[in-house]
Amino acid sequence: MYGNDFVDPNDPGAGPLNAADGGAVEAAAAHVDRRSEIDLSDFDAIIAADQRVEPRDVMPEEYRQTLIRQIAQHAHSEIIGMQPEGNWITRAPSLRRKAILIAKVQDEAGHGLYLYSAAETLGIDRAELLDRLHNGKQKYSSIFNYPTLTWADIGAIGWLVDGAAIMNQVPLCRCSYGPYARAMIRTCKEESFHQRQGFELLWDLVRGTEAQKAMAQDAVNRWWWPALAMFGPRDTGEHATGGHTAQSMAWGIKRFSNDDLRQRFVDMTVPQAERIGITIPDPKLAWNAERGHYDFGDIDWDEFWRVLKGDGACNAQRMARRVTSHEQGAWVRDAAAAYAAKQAARQQAAAGEGSAA
Repeated sequence: MYGNDFVDPNDPGAGPLNAADGGAVEAAAAHVDRRSEIDLSDFDAIIAADQRVEPRDVMPEEYRQTLIRQIAQHAHSEIIGMQPEGNWITRAPSLRRKAILIAKVQDEAGHGLYLYSAAETLGIDRAELLDRLHNGKQKYSSIFNYPTLTWADIGAIGWLVDGAAIMNQVPLCRCSYGPYARAMIRTCKEESFHQRQGFELLWDLVRGTEAQKAMAQDAVNRWWWPALAMFGPRDTGEHATGGHTAQSMAWGIKRFSNDDLRQRFVDMTVPQAERIGITIPDPKLAWNAERGHYDFGDIDWDEFWRVLKGDGACNAQRMARRVTSHEQGAWVRDAAAAYAAKQAARQQAAAGEGSAA
C-alpha cells in the first residue's frame, strides 16, 4: 500500500523490499537506542505529547531513514500509478470522462511532487530517490503492476484502489512528521474525488447494457483481492509477518495496523458494493454480528510477494516506461537548472552592486 514497507517473511535475510538502506531499517526494527550519541529527550517529548516533528528538530537516524523509505515508496507509487490510467485517456468514451481522467492523472503527478518535496526536508535529493527507484533499490505499490484491460478497470481503480488509499492516508494526516502530514491533507481531498468518480463510473456501467454490467463485474473481480493486499502483510495476531508496524506506531508515523485498516476498508466497501449492484468476489464474505465486522476470505500472499518482487504482469513495462520518460525529460531538468543558476547569478550581481553603492 502507499506508505507501507514490507519484509518478505520467507526471506527475512533479504531485508525490506523497498529499503534503500537495509542497515538503518534493521536498526529501527530492533529499537536501537543511540542516546549515547545524541540527546533525544526533545524528540521523545514531542512524540509523547503527540505533536509534530519538524525538519530542524533533532530526530533519531532510524526515524529519518524510516520516513525517507516510506515517503519515497509513497511518491514512487503516485507517479507510477499514472501509467495504468493514463493508458485510457485517449480511449475514454466521452469528453466528460476524458476530462475527469486527465484531471485525476494530473492530480497523481501533483501528489508525487508533494511527497518528494516532503522527503527532501529529511536531507535527501529527489534525484537520488528516483535513481533508487530506477535501479530497483526502492519499490512502489504492487497494485500498479496489474493491467487495465477495459474501461471498467478505471472505475474499479477509482473505487477500490483510491478508496484503499484514502483509508490508509487519512491517518497519515496525523503523522508525527509535519511535512508528511501536511502533504497528506490536500492529497486526501483529491483522492476523495478520485474515489467518487470511480464509484460513479461503475454505477453508470451497472445501469447500462448487460455487456457493460458484465464488464464492471469482471473489473471488480480482478481488482478486489489486489486492493485488499495493498494494505500490506498481516501484522497482528498469530499470522503477523513482522515488518515495521510496531516501531512506526510507537513513533506516531503510522496510527493503525495493516490489518485494522484492511478491516475498515472491507466494512466500508461492502455496503457501497450493494448500493452499486456489484458482487464482491469472495464466497467467505459475511457479516459477523459478534465481532461487528465483516469476515472475509484469505488473500493470496504468494501472489503479493511475487508481484512485489517484479514478477507481475506489468512490472517490466511500468519501469521501462518510467525510465524512458525520465531520460527523455532530461533536457527539461537541465533547462530548469540553467535558468535557476542564471537567476541566482543575476540576484547575486544585483546584491553586489547594491553593496558597492
